[in-house]
Amino acid sequence: MVSTASFVIPLLALWIWWPVSSHTGTSRLARLLAALLTTAFGIFPALLLHAVQTNALPYPVIAQLQVPGGWILATLLMLAVFVVLRDLLWLMAALTGRQSFAQILHLPAITFGALLVSAGFSAIGVFNALQPPRVFEQTLAVQNLPPALEGLRIAVVADIHASPINDARYVKTIVQRTMDTMPDLIVLPGDIVDGDVATGRANVAPLAGLSARYGVWAAPGNHEYYSGYNSWMKEFRQLGLNLLENRTQIINIKGSKLALSGIGDPVYGRTSRNNANPDVAEGVPPDIDSVAQQARKAGAQFHILLAHQPKFARENAGKGVNLQISGHTHGGLITGMDEWLVAPANNGFVRGEYTIGKMKLFVSSGAGLWAGFAVRLGVLPRIEVLSLTAAL
Repeated sequence: MVSTASFVIPLLALWIWWPVSSHTGTSRLARLLAALLTTAFGIFPALLLHAVQTNALPYPVIAQLQVPGGWILATLLMLAVFVVLRDLLWLMAALTGRQSFAQILHLPAITFGALLVSAGFSAIGVFNALQPPRVFEQTLAVQNLPPALEGLRIAVVADIHASPINDARYVKTIVQRTMDTMPDLIVLPGDIVDGDVATGRANVAPLAGLSARYGVWAAPGNHEYYSGYNSWMKEFRQLGLNLLENRTQIINIKGSKLALSGIGDPVYGRTSRNNANPDVAEGVPPDIDSVAQQARKAGAQFHILLAHQPKFARENAGKGVNLQISGHTHGGLITGMDEWLVAPANNGFVRGEYTIGKMKLFVSSGAGLWAGFAVRLGVLPRIEVLSLTAAL
C-alpha cells in the first residue's frame, strides 16, 4: 500500500500543480513545493494503514489519526475529478483556438479554489460519517414467502466498525435505536469491529442489549478476520450474539420453518497480527453449499442468507436462497463514486434491493464506517428495518 501510494500520489500531485500557468508569476519552485506538500499529505493515510498492519502504534492512536487521513483521501479524490475536467476543458479550448479561456483554466486561483471546495465537501462528508445512524424502514417484496412470514420485521445492523471512533456511546445509540423499532429478528451481517479485543471490548459491550423475539444473529465480515477472528468470535458469544459461521439455524415461525444462514468471508486465508498465532489464518471460508444443504435437509420453507460481501449473490441465488442480506459496501459512501467505483468492485451491487432470478438481495448502507475512510456524501448511515411481504 505504501509503495503504491509512493508512486501514485506524487504523479497525481504533479498533475494537479504543474500545469498551473507561470504567466501570473507562479514559479516552477512554487509549483514543485505545492506538489511536494500534496504528496506528503497524500501518503499520510497509507502510512497509517501500514502502522495498523505492523502494530507500529497503538490502535486507539491510529484510529484517531485515520479520520483526518480519510478527509485527505476524499479531498484528493475530488481534486482528481476536478483536474480531469480542468484539463479536458483546457485541451478542447486549446484545440479550438480559445487561448484566453485555456489560460484561465490553469490560473492558480482556479486550482487552489478547487482544493478549498474539495476540502470543504470532504469535511462535510466526515461530519456525516461520524453521526450515529438513523432508522430507515421499508417493505421488501420477496418471492415464495410463506404466509406465516408475512410482515416479519428484520432489523439489519451492518458494518458497525466499533472502534475508538465508533465507540461505546456510538454503539449504545445504535442499540437503543434498533430496539425502539421492536423488530422480530435482528441480523448483523459482518464488520462489527475494528482493532483487537483488548482495546475494543468496551466499544462492543452495548451489543449485549440487543434482543428480539426470534433472536440476534451475526455473520463474520472481512474486518473480523483482520482483527483477530477467534478472539472476537469468543467475545461475541459472551455478548449473546448467535454466530452463523457456515451454519444454518432453523427458526419456527407460526408453523413455518425459516432457515437463517451465515457464511464466512472471502478474505479467509489472510493472517492478522491479532490472531493467536499471527502466522496462521483464523476463521472459516465461505461455504454456501454447506448452508444450502443444511436448509434443504431441515425442510426449510424459506431461506435467508447473511453474506457480508454482496459480490457473489448471483452464485448464491442458484443455491435455493430466497433472500440474501449483505453489507460491506457502506452504500457506496459518496454519490457518484457509488456507481462508478464501489458498484463495479462488487459485481454491480452497492446498496438497496436487487432481484436476481427468484432471489432478492438487500445491501445495507451500513450503521457505521471504517475509520480509515470515514466519509459520507449523499449516503447516510442507516439501521434498516425490512418488513417482508410476498411479491405479486
